[in-house]
Amino acid sequence: MKKNNTENIKIFGFWIYLMSDCILFAALFISYFVLKNDTLNTSLDKEIFKIPFVFIETCCLLFSSLTYDIAILAIDRNNKTKVNFWLSITFLAGLSFICMEFYEFYHLIKKGYGPWYNAFFSGFFTLIGTHGIHVISGLIWIIIMMMHIMHSGLNYTNQIRLQCLSLFWHFLDIIWIIMFTVVYLLGIIP
Repeated sequence: MKKNNTENIKIFGFWIYLMSDCILFAALFISYFVLKNDTLNTSLDKEIFKIPFVFIETCCLLFSSLTYDIAILAIDRNNKTKVNFWLSITFLAGLSFICMEFYEFYHLIKKGYGPWYNAFFSGFFTLIGTHGIHVISGLIWIIIMMMHIMHSGLNYTNQIRLQCLSLFWHFLDIIWIIMFTVVYLLGIIP
């Protein structure tokens, strides 16, 4: 019973952390909307947003959530090899997402649309970049968890950590889906 109570406290504490992240992203979304009105013209949005590219980026992140869920299913079978295999696939899909995001940022900056260009791009880079930093943090966490699993197996502590990582990773998916819809899809509508 004591382990279950400790587990509940840790997971509840992690939910509190996620709620603070919700507040952070809410503030960034509000700033983005306020700064979006600073664009020079509405055709600029259609010029910069490459929806097919960002859609593939989105698929990479969503696929990483699927593979993470498969890793979680392998925990029930106490198969640390399969857990680490699916965590590595999750890592690669998440890394693909980040590489595509860096590519997008690089080309925007190369075209002269860096965060200094106007308030819209400042808000855009801050919002998308903050999410990217969170994904990078999640990727680091995945690597650390894989090392813990190799060293200690699927013990109770590692299972709690994997549950918290699951909450974090799926939270990032939800935030990205909102970003993709609001920033990219609605961003091209004049």
